[in-house]
Amino acid sequence: MKLAYRFDERRIEILESANGTDAEFEINLRDLDLEDGLREVKKRFDENDSYTDVLFYAYENHRFKVIVRSEYYVDFIMALMGNGLLRQVEWTE
Repeated sequence: MKLAYRFDERRIEILESANGTDAEFEINLRDLDLEDGLREVKKRFDENDSYTDVLFYAYENHRFKVIVRSEYYVDFIMALMGNGLLRQVEWTE
């Protein structure tokens, strides 16, 4: 099964690609109201015991690169959902 998600393309752009066994996300915040939500996602992973679970890189113009270790993929997607960055998450075949 695969985890699928949807987001409001007017407010945020998310591009996902494989990076070895990890997932790499390019996130562009089009609506700056979402910045606090992304900050909360980062805080959640920064404050846990694993320093390399999710790595955030900030760029100008509200763009971010995020590398997620495979075992934290579901947690990361659910954190995005829980902080209002995604509209829907579901398991697909």
